[in-house]
Amino acid sequence: IGLPTASALYIAAVLGTELIRLQCYEGLDVHHAVYEWDYARQLLEVRLLEAVHAVDRDRARQELFSEAFLIRRPLLRALQGAPGRPPVLLIDEIDRADEEFEAFLLEFLSDFSISIPERGTIRAEEHPVVVLTSNRTRELHEALRRRCVYHWISYPDPALEAQIVMMRASQVARDTAH
Repeated sequence: IGLPTASALYIAAVLGTELIRLQCYEGLDVHHAVYEWDYARQLLEVRLLEAVHAVDRDRARQELFSEAFLIRRPLLRALQGAPGRPPVLLIDEIDRADEEFEAFLLEFLSDFSISIPERGTIRAEEHPVVVLTSNRTRELHEALRRRCVYHWISYPDPALEAQIVMMRASQVARDTAH
């Protein structure tokens, strides 16, 4: 793992909380980052309701958009951390996501809330600790950079890199020997 990911793991361990990771990529949309409805299960439920001739449409609609059918993705999970122990949210390689997603993320990070049309607005009781990483494949928007503590981690010099590789190789050799 890279140093920023290891740092997020360390922060979560020190705080005694969960690490939630959102891996960014080109084409990442809000539903893959926030939530989705389990359409297959909802369809099965509709078929079951039809089979037993359930006619209360309002009640059926409420059931179809209940917690049982909600698939929580990383950003929603980060809002609903355990009381007193907000999670660490690692947003990895934010520069790989499209600018539209970056704009959404900026809004998310400003108030730590998400609106789900069928459920209402969900707000974090306690803000998660957020770690953003970037590979600098593109420049991040200035508004996002202003809201972050920025720390550049440069590549190690060749001697240190060789030492790290040798150390990891010996750890792997030990692990496979056992």
